[in-house]
Order: sequence, then structure tokens, then C-alpha cells
Amino acid sequence: MHCAAVLTAAGSGTRLGHDLPKALVPLGGTPLVVHAARALADSRVVDAVVVTAPAAQLRQLTDLFPGGTVPGSTVPAFVVAGGPTRQASVAAGLAAVDQVAGDCDLVLVHDAARALAGPELVRRVVAALDSGRRAVVPCVPVTDTVKRVRSLPDGGELVVETPDRSTLRAVQTPQGFSRELLQRAHRAGADRADDETRAVSDDAGLVEALGAEVYVVPGEPAALKITTSADLDLAERLLSRS
Repeated sequence: MHCAAVLTAAGSGTRLGHDLPKALVPLGGTPLVVHAARALADSRVVDAVVVTAPAAQLRQLTDLFPGGTVPGSTVPAFVVAGGPTRQASVAAGLAAVDQVAGDCDLVLVHDAARALAGPELVRRVVAALDSGRRAVVPCVPVTDTVKRVRSLPDGGELVVETPDRSTLRAVQTPQGFSRELLQRAHRAGADRADDETRAVSDDAGLVEALGAEVYVVPGEPAALKITTSADLDLAERLLSRS
């Protein structure tokens, strides 16, 4: 195998207004996690997918991948229990990659919440890795003015800086890494993994902490993160147009 993907699907659907875990929330009648897995498989550059699931819903998510493959493809899919944070869940997925795709050179880390990220975006990330990059993130320009603030004793906030937005990017997934580098980054940051206040929000942050370079490729508007009911409504509209 050349490239495996860890697909994180262990988040809750609370902010979406659902009792279901976020990965199981339907988009166009299909669970978010299945949309995301299909894009990975349809890219034809991913050889295996490891899905990290909430421990209580392990069977439910496993049933979404009948025959142990991504629906509509022959790409193997393996469902494992995630952890208490996203970082811990990715670490669990990496451990499973060792078991099921131990000969792969590259690993992608993707979020089920970015269900409409397309196959072309996946190919773009892998192409950058194949060109020699060891850490790659898809990004889109930040169009809003951004303020850096600090908290005040009375609970308010004070603006301390307005960064130049031309140098800012909003990061998406899938993020791509050499397997060795990503595993080393997770080992170095393992003491943070189980603490939500200290765990990193993306894997590139762990790689950056090692002092390794992280490169950017163009993201895509459809790869929005579905977090709120408004995001889900927008994703439904995008899906219907496509």
C-alpha cells in the first residue's frame, strides 16, 4: 500500500441539534462519514481507510461499511474506537494503520465533518506528498478581518492586534503526512492527547511543534466543516447543486 487515511468520526452531534454522533447525521440521506469515506475512495489514491468511531457506536459505524469496504468501492475500511479528543482519536487510527496497512508510506487525516471535500482535493494533497513534501494542508484564504484579543478580568475582551489577513489561511482536511513524521509527532505530543484543553485541533500543529515544515495546497469551498445546523443546511444546498 502507498497511502492510508484516518477518518475521524468520534465527535458528538450536539451543536448540530442531533442526538446522533456527528458522523451518523444524515446529509442528503447518507451519513456524513460515508460521504467523506467515499471521497477518499473515489480519489483512487487512497488504499485503505481507518475510521475512528465513538466506542458506544462502534457497531453502528461498522455496519455502514458492509463487507469491510467503503460503499461503492473495493477500498478496505476498518472501524476502531476513538479517544476522548480528536488528537487521541487520530492516535488510535494511526495505531490501527500499523495493523492493517503497515507498509504504507503516506497517511491522510480527514474529518467526517468535512463530508463534501471532494476526490480532487484528496488527489491534490497526495500529489504534493508524492512530490517530496512531508506535511501538507489544504487551505483557503481568510476573507474576514480578524482580530487578536485578550481576556479582561471583568469577562470582556480587548482587541490587541489586527493581523494582515493576506498572510492568513483557514485550514481544511484531509491533511497529508509522511507516515513516519506523523507517528513521530504524535509520540512527541502524546502527553496532551487525553486533555481537551491541551490537545491540538489539527495534526499539522503536532508536526509544527517538532519544527518540521508544513506546506499548503489550495483547498475548496465545499470542504466546509459541518458543525452547526446552519452548516448542515448549507451543505444540503451544496449537495443538491452538485
